[in-house]
Amino acid sequence: MAQPVMRQALAEASHVVTRLGGKTIHRGVSLRVEQGQITALIGGSGTGKSVLLRVLCGLLVPVSGHAQLFGKDIVAAVRSGEINQLRTRFGMLFQDGALFSNLTVEQNVAAPLLEHTRLPRDTCFDLARLKLSMVGLPADAGDKLPDELSGGMRKRAALARALALDPELLFLDEPTSGLDPVSARAFDQLLRTLCDNLGLTALLITHDLDTLLSIADKIIVLANGKVLGAGDLASIRQLDDPWLQAYFASRGDILAPPPRETR
Repeated sequence: MAQPVMRQALAEASHVVTRLGGKTIHRGVSLRVEQGQITALIGGSGTGKSVLLRVLCGLLVPVSGHAQLFGKDIVAAVRSGEINQLRTRFGMLFQDGALFSNLTVEQNVAAPLLEHTRLPRDTCFDLARLKLSMVGLPADAGDKLPDELSGGMRKRAALARALALDPELLFLDEPTSGLDPVSARAFDQLLRTLCDNLGLTALLITHDLDTLLSIADKIIVLANGKVLGAGDLASIRQLDDPWLQAYFASRGDILAPPPRETR
């Protein structure tokens, strides 16, 4: 039997413990975000999904355990200042987009290029317009302020900014939150197309079951401070967990019952 191919991990956590305000959030979380895959991180409210993203981005130092980004220890990179160079290799899309409200959309997308490269200013704005085109926004969207765009267009603009430095890895926090079903599915397909065509790797936090069904290669479930399971949709549906059962039951119209194991 052929052995499964082990992909390179672009982001990795090993036995990570985090505490915030005296409360333990993670109790030994271990996971891998493997190159070339869209990995979805799911779990109930308060399970520490966004906190874990902050650990992997180098924004929060864990109490114990290790986290790596592109093979580099994140805590060591923070202490040495190397984290700033590593941050140019990933893009981040926050739940609300986090666009600068006083800048035009084009200026928002150009900002990382102006800050992190020595490219001429005109070139930075040419590249910003290219990124906006890549995410399907019309040419006139770049001249508008973020609050002049629809929710779906703001998400695309935020994605364009996340792509500004041609990252290898994308972190996305609830990318379809607040979108209508049509816009959410269009965003999912855009992300799938970009990852496939550009060779991107993505870790996304989501509660959107349709996202899992349509684009996720791997699903990681957080519960009770640890990883409850990791794998494809079929394997995750076999897990015996009340929250997961209720989660999948909420969309029983599109999910057939999981196959029964034979003995």
